[in-house]
Amino acid sequence: MTGTDVQKEAEDSGPSGYAAARLRLLTEEARSGPPRRAALADLTDDWLTGLFAAGAEGLRGASLVAVGGYGRGELSPRSDLDLLLLHDGSDAKAVAALADRLWYPVWDLGLDLDHSVRTPAEARKTAGEDLKVQLGLLDARHIAGDLGLTSSLRTAVLADWRNQAPKRLPELQELCAERAERQGELQYLLEPDLKEARGGLRDATALRAVAASWLADAPREGLADARRRLLDVRDALHLATGRATDRLALQEQDQVAAELGLLDADTLLRQVYEAARVVSYASDVTWREVGRVLRSRAVRPRLRAMLGGGRALGGGKPTAERSPLAEGVVEQDGEVVLARAARPERDPVLPLRAAAAAAQAGLPLSLHAVRRLAATVRPLPTPWPAEAREQLVTLLGSGRPTIDVWEALEAEGLITRLLPDWERVRCRPQRNAVHLWTVDRHLIETAVRASEFTRRVSRPDLLLVAALLHDIGKGWPGDHSVAGEIIAKDVATRIGFDRHDVTVIATLVRHHLTLIDTATRRDLEDPATVRSVAEAVGSEGTLELLHALTEADALATGPAAWSSWRGSLVADLVKRVSAVLAGDAPDDPEEAAPTAEQERLALEAAATGSPVLSLRAQTEPPAGQEPSGDPEPLGVELLIAVPDQPGVLPAVAGVLAMHRLTVRTAELRSLHLPDGVDGSVLLLDWRVAAEYGSLPQAARLRSDLVRALDGSLDIAGRLAERDAAYPRRRGVIAPAARVSVHPAASRLATVIEVRSQDAPGLLFRIGRALEDANVQVRSAHVSTLGANAVDAFYVTGPEGAPLPGDEAAAVARKLEETLRG
Repeated sequence: MTGTDVQKEAEDSGPSGYAAARLRLLTEEARSGPPRRAALADLTDDWLTGLFAAGAEGLRGASLVAVGGYGRGELSPRSDLDLLLLHDGSDAKAVAALADRLWYPVWDLGLDLDHSVRTPAEARKTAGEDLKVQLGLLDARHIAGDLGLTSSLRTAVLADWRNQAPKRLPELQELCAERAERQGELQYLLEPDLKEARGGLRDATALRAVAASWLADAPREGLADARRRLLDVRDALHLATGRATDRLALQEQDQVAAELGLLDADTLLRQVYEAARVVSYASDVTWREVGRVLRSRAVRPRLRAMLGGGRALGGGKPTAERSPLAEGVVEQDGEVVLARAARPERDPVLPLRAAAAAAQAGLPLSLHAVRRLAATVRPLPTPWPAEAREQLVTLLGSGRPTIDVWEALEAEGLITRLLPDWERVRCRPQRNAVHLWTVDRHLIETAVRASEFTRRVSRPDLLLVAALLHDIGKGWPGDHSVAGEIIAKDVATRIGFDRHDVTVIATLVRHHLTLIDTATRRDLEDPATVRSVAEAVGSEGTLELLHALTEADALATGPAAWSSWRGSLVADLVKRVSAVLAGDAPDDPEEAAPTAEQERLALEAAATGSPVLSLRAQTEPPAGQEPSGDPEPLGVELLIAVPDQPGVLPAVAGVLAMHRLTVRTAELRSLHLPDGVDGSVLLLDWRVAAEYGSLPQAARLRSDLVRALDGSLDIAGRLAERDAAYPRRRGVIAPAARVSVHPAASRLATVIEVRSQDAPGLLFRIGRALEDANVQVRSAHVSTLGANAVDAFYVTGPEGAPLPGDEAAAVARKLEETLRG
């Protein structure tokens, strides 16, 4: 039977004919999705038109209007009918009789009905008082009666909505936020409400309302398809349950999947999550644009008054201020956008650099910027350059802002282009009541949690990457830890870690459940238990990382996965394993023989009594030398030889900070000069990179260093002036700095280790604090890993001996106070 035949049967047979035709339409296997919803709406229109014609004989100035989902022509099998009987108020008695002729047949068939009887003025007044009524009227559609009456109401309602949008849209946003708080996020729930949860059908309707206001519009790519997919799932849910429900309960998911011709319930949930993610991201972008437009409108009258009638200086339009964040990346109007000079087609690291800058500043990535990057950027080479690896670590270590930035990249397909293995875990459900998130979101959530523990470990970069990859094996059959170890090796190698670091990351992924499983299920008093964990872990450094990863993973799983009791068991196990591994305590650092270049600079510094430096890029190993397999240096090599004197470390660090040079790695040591050469020389071998722009000239650096050492350059004052001129954004709230003393690490010096958030001038502040404490820095080993600085200083007292225990602790406390102040 064709659709026309179904409609004819409904017209000829009254309510019973409509019921039979409706049932036939819903059971037709050949018709589903949008065609069936539209056909059901058409069928219902024809039936109600017949009821209206029979009941409105002789009545003028009345019309029947569909609103809400029915107004959009989208009827799911168990959807209620949203109807408005509109009249001009000339014959209230006749309108009441007509209402009875319309509503009772609908109720008799057991259909849900949301109905109202109003004049146009009453409808507009109610819409002005009730936002939900106004949203329904935005989709008003004429069914029967006086077309002019319906059209004039539609025109008036749309005009009211556009006029009142600056007031009503914030109200609508608040309504969406409250609903999200109650219902949760559709893209993560195991039993989601397809309509009410964030990213569901209500949010899709809200986006239509924003577009109707003409104030802002949602990113449309993929949005219609996502909405259609959610409606298809709701149709199948109605047919499977026979109820007007929007909650996709666990016990019904297999039946709904079968109704849609999908492989299984996991495939169903993944499609739902993907659709919800599109709607959620579109909502984020749209509400951000609404806020921007409303702020702009609020500022414009004041700006016009300041500039005299609305003209910008020079007669043009006022332009939004753009402040640099990183090379090729700027902030504009509360978003991170690409600089005008940025060339994504020539700069494959730009997506990660922009993402890291956005997350560090706590700002969203502009939709336009992400789409431009997705359309034009070239793939990263394999292995990745060092800068790309550093930017990924910085992004992962930025805390909560990482999530929104990551989702922006993922919405445009950039994540799977950077990490192809991500596709297998993207939107993958976890059928475990303990887990709050899908696999991919759990991995990002673990990285966010791990960023809180970066002060606990000596290699925060390995911790953050292992957190991102620890469950990557869940996209493959078998034990996900075993599969994940193989994938993690491949990914870490592609990212550019050296062989040792790849092994550590793979070990962390393979054993990310070992500590929690052993601590809660094994006898820790049995030496064999502790030895087996020690053998699996291999080193104290890996154990330290695994301890932090274990806690981050559990906290990212959900409240049931971690407790103080579980934490104490794991800490006890770690203490026992550490004791077994303690035979590898570090000894004094070996002093490598100086290179010819280093010795040349040292002799020149000793002869002239002033600093000598060399600044050069280092991209290839020296001729005849095989590549070491270590990651290539980031930036350029800066060699400085300085006659031994107080204040060298803060002076050099301060000059570099003044020139906006970021220190990636740094070594400071005293160099033994050849026999017959008087004096001693400090050698600084550093890797530096410009925050943005080009590197300064070596002669300029040397001139400023000379002035810094003789006291004629006020570095602290210059840095303070710059900070005052460019106030630091709030951005990420990083974990507090941690300073610790390692008395057993060296026989000849006291080792003080600093773990802190990297920041301009950090090394200058540390060096000055150590100078103020009247200690001598015998050697320094500085590394910047993403946004984290891990620095070790070998210090002695004025006589050259290690510091007494209480004095070392006092220096550490003072240094920690300085960094937290």
